[in-house]
Amino acid sequence: MGHRIGRAADLKFACRDDLPLYCHVLTMDPHVAANRANWDDRVPVHAASSHYDVDGWLANPRGPRVEELDALGDVGGLDLIHLQCHFGMDTLAFAHAGAQVTGIDFSPVAIGEARSLAARASLTDRARFVEADVLQAADAVDGQTYDIVYVSLGALCWLPSITQWAAQVAGLLRPGGRLYLHDVHPLMVAVADDDLRFQYSYFEEAQPASYDDATTYTDGDAPLANTRTYEWNHSLGEIVTAVLAHGLQIDQLTEHDWTTYPRFPWLIQTGERRWRSPTERPRVPLSFTLLASAPP
Repeated sequence: MGHRIGRAADLKFACRDDLPLYCHVLTMDPHVAANRANWDDRVPVHAASSHYDVDGWLANPRGPRVEELDALGDVGGLDLIHLQCHFGMDTLAFAHAGAQVTGIDFSPVAIGEARSLAARASLTDRARFVEADVLQAADAVDGQTYDIVYVSLGALCWLPSITQWAAQVAGLLRPGGRLYLHDVHPLMVAVADDDLRFQYSYFEEAQPASYDDATTYTDGDAPLANTRTYEWNHSLGEIVTAVLAHGLQIDQLTEHDWTTYPRFPWLIQTGERRWRSPTERPRVPLSFTLLASAPP
């Protein structure tokens, strides 16, 4: 499915005053319902894939990626929440490095797999996984705050509102806490899968773009039963403005000429999890990292 990787939700809840927020679901946005069904289908394919290599990770557990540790430093003893965590491998990498972690995802299948993986990795004492709408994450964790909010590649395109997302991030960070966001560059979400020409909006729109694809971004032959998905793009300016509007300070914004998968057929692999344009093609922004912090 090319560059389209991520997790999110937009559930609508209604509860009596005497019941907790997540007591029952009355309605779900049909776009998000389709996305959740698609991600439920992806979990067993991804968990069995060589792309994720779960057995290899269990045999030789790895911590966070080099660029993440360069940005965040030693995470030992820190509280970290991973928004849109899928089945938790990136979340558990931080637990392996000594952080106390919480993973949030809207897919019940993903959360079940994440809890199983935490048990197999003997990390249940440092890891908690919560099935919830990322746009209601602060309520889902009962107002707990964190040292780090972590968001990994392919997350924001599943969110209908970047402003609502930024509000959740701000609500989850304790004073002095930090946001780490590494995602697909929004320019790459707007262009076609096989050419550098605009095919989709660069900006957030009320109506999402629609896709129909029975495959996913990992290896594995099992076709997906729920093939329809919906995505929203958010411009770099919209992301920055939303973060600033909710009281966070931008510490660093870096546009990268690399990404972690072959977004285009002409990209070449130049290292582990590094794909770039060849020298005969112009460099383009393939991903970006945004670091922000809450006031102390």
